[in-house]
Amino acid sequence: MVTEEQVRAALDQIAARLGGLDPEQWRRHAVDRTVSCRVPDLDLAYETRISSGGITPFARCADPRAAQVRLTAASADLLALANDEISPAKAWATGRLKIEASFTDLLRLRKLL
Repeated sequence: MVTEEQVRAALDQIAARLGGLDPEQWRRHAVDRTVSCRVPDLDLAYETRISSGGITPFARCADPRAAQVRLTAASADLLALANDEISPAKAWATGRLKIEASFTDLLRLRKLL
């Protein structure tokens, strides 16, 4: 069973990976958006803010539906994403990662992931 600490570490790992992207690519594709990540099997939700200046650390949130971009993944799938055991595109295509966002945000997110 995955723990809350492991989920938090996975989110930190994903944020660090995104923060390590080429700064020019980041500025070109990142726009100011709130992003939530819901982990339903552990009843957890976290949020962050992505902007042209970078990504803020993930923090627990009460209402993940309030975010402009909403991600949902089981805890084991989130760990697999963080450990590069599955790509975000494959996780989405197989239903292991659900993404709710505008079409434009989806295109931008694809370029960052």
